[in-house]
Amino acid sequence: MQTIQIVGAVLFGLALLHTFAAKSFEVLAQRHPRHAGLFHLLGEVEVVFGFWAFVLMASIAFLNGGQAAIAYAESRQYTEPLFVFVVMVVAASRPVMDIVQRVLLGLAKLMPVATELALVWFGLALVPLTGSLITEPAAMTLAALMLAPLIFRDGMPEWLKYAALGVLFVNVSIGGLLTAYAAPPVLMVAGTWNWDSAYMAQHFGWKAAVAVVINATAASFALRKHLRAPAASAAADTAPAVPLTVTLIHLGFLAAVVVLGHHPVLFLGLFMLFLGFTSAYQRYQSPLIIKEGLLVGFFLAGLVVLGGMQQWWLQPIVESLSPLALFFGAMSLTAVTDNAALTYLGSLISGISAQSQYMLVAGAVTGGGLTVIANAPNPAGAALLRRGFQDQSIGTLGLLAGALAPTAVAALAFLLL
Repeated sequence: MQTIQIVGAVLFGLALLHTFAAKSFEVLAQRHPRHAGLFHLLGEVEVVFGFWAFVLMASIAFLNGGQAAIAYAESRQYTEPLFVFVVMVVAASRPVMDIVQRVLLGLAKLMPVATELALVWFGLALVPLTGSLITEPAAMTLAALMLAPLIFRDGMPEWLKYAALGVLFVNVSIGGLLTAYAAPPVLMVAGTWNWDSAYMAQHFGWKAAVAVVINATAASFALRKHLRAPAASAAADTAPAVPLTVTLIHLGFLAAVVVLGHHPVLFLGLFMLFLGFTSAYQRYQSPLIIKEGLLVGFFLAGLVVLGGMQQWWLQPIVESLSPLALFFGAMSLTAVTDNAALTYLGSLISGISAQSQYMLVAGAVTGGGLTVIANAPNPAGAALLRRGFQDQSIGTLGLLAGALAPTAVAALAFLLL
């Protein structure tokens, strides 16, 4: 064990504590307006891991030299943070959101319940399941923007907001299991263990769909008395209708980014073209969520840098557990690491049994809603929805409490079905 490994583990622990205390910095910002800017910065959950990643890099430079720090930073894989940033911005563009909302509104009007209730159910069930096609980060972005005016608004009881957020995070984490390419923790093992989309649908997908439907139905039932139609904004009333051609081009950009999700040079090039197109047809656009996307990318990149130093203590734990213990161990460890990092460590274990493979992935995705850092799309949802909560920040304990019931439903589905 090297000194820098211990330092990395300590800094990772401090980053976790900082994440749990992020809401407290927002309170401090209100109490001490002179330093409100600094406290607001430290209270941004998306900033936490990036900040501590820089501390880690400075520590490596101090202990092992500047070249060692640069070599470590360049050895990390940043495809996922870049992809999440790009897919967030493209999926949240006005033409994409407009067509999604129109389709779901049309379906909602056909349902034998209030339109707002049907839209909430679609946002908590149908959209997370589409993550199996358009990837989980894109599904999280669409669901968050769709649900924000319905649930995450003034007048909604705070505990119901956390309950809905917990359901959304859990359902997105397990909703991508119908295919082998959409969920980050599955991507880490699919090639090594020869899992294709047919295998995923047979062993994981249908169980995940059952849990998603149960969770969304229970949450919608709890929310039903507090729902109201969102007020139309003046900007939406005056904005020109989006032509079908523009909508199809945006959907083409989104599809291309998803297909090229493992090739950052290509999807970043497409993103440059996308920015040019939105600038050329600005009258059909709303402001792009560049800031939110960059913050989420910064968060995930920081997690990649800090997480790379945790293999020395995480992998022995994963290797030592029996299949059932591995399920609950993975579910718990996911809450304080990242489910993709955890399954990647599992893919390094030689001779791991098929049962242990199943339990590791099932446990990792089941725990994906317990914290903001548990699943890669969660920071995207948190960035888009936190303004709807008290002090405009999401409390760690509130999210944990809201996610416990849907997590239990997912666990029962994967263990008993």
